[in-house]
This record gives sequence, structure tokens and C-alpha cells, in this order.
Amino acid sequence: MDLNNLRETSNFDDRRGEGGFGGFGGPSWGGGFGGLPAFGMRGGGLGFVGFIILVLLFGSNGGGGLLDSVLGGGGQQQIAQADNHTDDAQLDFARKIVGSAEDVWTPILQARGVTFSPATITFYTQDTPTACGEGQSSAGPFYCPNDKRIYLDLSFFNQLADQFGAPGQFAQAYVIAHEYGHHIQNLVGTMDQHESQLQGSSARGATGASVRLELQADCYAGVWTYHADQRFHILQNGDVEGGLRAAAAVGDDTLEKQTQGTVVPDSFTHGTSAQRMRWFQRGLQRGEMGDCDTFGAATL
Repeated sequence: MDLNNLRETSNFDDRRGEGGFGGFGGPSWGGGFGGLPAFGMRGGGLGFVGFIILVLLFGSNGGGGLLDSVLGGGGQQQIAQADNHTDDAQLDFARKIVGSAEDVWTPILQARGVTFSPATITFYTQDTPTACGEGQSSAGPFYCPNDKRIYLDLSFFNQLADQFGAPGQFAQAYVIAHEYGHHIQNLVGTMDQHESQLQGSSARGATGASVRLELQADCYAGVWTYHADQRFHILQNGDVEGGLRAAAAVGDDTLEKQTQGTVVPDSFTHGTSAQRMRWFQRGLQRGEMGDCDTFGAATL
């Protein structure tokens, strides 16, 4: 990626190295904080009733779930490395991606009559409090609509390369752009509009509301890519392919094959690898939000 024309956002919170936060009891399983989940790259959210919680990531008791199986543990070592702030360059990179998202989405939303307000990206290690419950680094990146924050443990970027086979800066940028896509959904009212579906029995599954929400965030990541390249000339050879590898690596079917050997579409929350790549490319093709209507799509 060419980052020379990108500015670093000032809307960030650096909590790296801060200790664990007791008293939250992990993700809330009954009612949550304000009725909405946190939305991440794979498998669900925090502080929500049942369906889009971090079941795949943590398991029903807050530990031993899908992401732990894929990553194979090692969290404490990753936390110790981050506490030494060896990841400052990654933090600066993430601030630039978020800064470009602010610059890209402000005029797009204004053209639709929506007032843009920026998300805050919070960098942390270990556990951290959020308005959606207790955030845990093993969850991977996630967005909490209740406090309009993206939460990111920077060690995830190393895991994305080493364990998910998606190295490179643009793979990392795709992850952040996907989470910023959730913020855009929050601003335009998509989450409120479909809140009952997201909390109901139809939330999970191959065509459920959770999958539709996540695929739209992938599409919005493509919209950001299109406009960021038009304005700031960010793309270099191989970048888009790196983003597609990241999208494929976190598909529900791919993760389920890795962890349990079988694919269970009824458990899907984010979409298959093919779907995630397809909707990212759809947004990238023309950079139009209107092309990202996953909730109105007959075929995902």
C-alpha cells in the first residue's frame, strides 16, 4: 500500500498495556448493554441475547471457542509483546486507515443527507471495558455500536498473516475497513432498522440477518477501497488480492472446516469465504453504497 497521502486520525484511544478489568463477567448473556451486540470479523458480538454473541469465538462459557481453536492459544505471549509497544508502527498504520475512512465516508454520507460522526478506534491488549460488555483480545477486532468504537488488539495482524495466511498491509486495512463499515451501518440506521431480526431466531444461519449485516460491512470495505484509491492512490500490485485472502480466511465455512471438520450453515454468522470475497468486490467495483443492499438481496 501507498500510505503517503493518508493522515492519521486523532480519534483513537491507546489502552495497550493496561491490566485486565474485573467486574464485567465477560459477555452479557441476558439483555446486554442497550440491546445491541458488538460486531466483529468472525462469529458475533458482546452483550447480546443469544445469537450474535461470541459463541463461535469463546464458546458458551466465555472460553475455548472457535477463535481459540484456530489461533491455538498463546494469548499471554502476544499480550506481553504488545505491552512493550513493539507494535507502534502498526498503531500508526491503523490510525492512517481510520483517518482515510473518515475522509472517504464524510462526503458519501453527506450526499445521502446523513451527518457523519467519526468512530473512535481503541487499541488494547488483554481485556478492556466496552459499552457492549467486556472486550477480550481473543475476540479479534470488533465494533460496539453503543459507544461507536472499534476495538483492536494489534496482535491480530500477526495472526492474520501467520495463522490465517493473509499477510500484508492491505489485508490489515480490509479488517479495519470492515469494522468501519459497521460504524457506517450504525450511522445510517441499518442496525436500528433490523434490530428485531438481529435479536430474533432468524439472526443466525446462511441467510440470516447477521450474515447480511456482515456481508454488507464487507461491501462497505470495498466502497472505502474504491474511493480511498481514487482520492489517495493507496493501491499497489497485489493489494486487492491480499484483501481477498483476508476475506476468504475468515469465512464461516473455512473456519468451521479448520476447527471442527464439518460445515454447519445453520450456525453461520458472517457468510462463506466466497460470499465475503464477492461482496467486497461488489463494493470495490463502483464504490456505490447502493450496491451493498444485502438485506434486499435474494441471493447472497
